[in-house]
Amino acid sequence: MSTTITLRGTPVRVEGDLPAAGAKAPDFKLTSATLADVSLKDFAGKRKVLNIFPSIDTPTCATSTRKFNEAASELANTVVLCVSGDLPFAAKRFCELEGLKNVAHLSTFRHPEFLKQWGVGFAEGPMVGLTVRAVVVLDENDKVIHAQMVPEIAQEPNYADALKALS
Repeated sequence: MSTTITLRGTPVRVEGDLPAAGAKAPDFKLTSATLADVSLKDFAGKRKVLNIFPSIDTPTCATSTRKFNEAASELANTVVLCVSGDLPFAAKRFCELEGLKNVAHLSTFRHPEFLKQWGVGFAEGPMVGLTVRAVVVLDENDKVIHAQMVPEIAQEPNYADALKALS
């Protein structure tokens, strides 16, 4: 099944289905800033906010990273995972330049299967190979407690709803 979002007003298909609230999150393998492969097991026992976006080099993606970084400083037992196709070097540089210490960046560059498994990959258009904008919040047992696919790629996610799911 596929979903449709818009890219600057133009409809584009998304491959797969975003994990729904109440479901067990699919495991993943992604690449960390240290070039190590990580999975959900590496964050066992923690609540997780997956801030999924196309590229840290766009204004909306940078804004969401900054906002979740700020919110994460007040969240107990919670890790914010920023997931994109950016190379770990670029994401690490951005976070260092911005002084962001409360988010971890994970890259799909070696593991494009994440896009289909999590239902966040552009299926057509100029951004094929990148992720759409979505937020998925998991409890300590990797159960999805909030999921939002942003309907227009240029829009920010609903931070309040994502953070409310953790309260």
